[in-house]
Amino acid sequence: VQLQASGGGLVQAGGSLRLSCVASGRTFSMYRVAWFRQAPGKERDFVAAINYWGTGSTYYADSMKARFTISRDNAENTVYLQMNSLKPEDTAVYYCAARYSSGGYYTAKDFPIWGQGTQVTVSS
Repeated sequence: VQLQASGGGLVQAGGSLRLSCVASGRTFSMYRVAWFRQAPGKERDFVAAINYWGTGSTYYADSMKARFTISRDNAENTVYLQMNSLKPEDTAVYYCAARYSSGGYYTAKDFPIWGQGTQVTVSS
């Protein structure tokens, strides 16, 4: 499986962005897709995750669940991250990641497959 993230950009505080993560290859084997973010000099932090097939259960970092929404479109092999009411502290490179089985969902080490990242910059 390969992942391609896109949709980042420069936005003013209070604005919105929708990130896309397009999967290719053996997408039927994916179990869960997640978004992480990494600001300069900081660790890669969990944002949200979704089970790719079935009921599509979702998981969020507590600090983001009120403003961010993860969703999927299996027909398009795409997972989205809708980000609203953006703040300067949301500035980071956002990565999508995938794993083949259930289990962990909120640490980077739980995900063996990574996309290349897309930059999100929120100006004040």
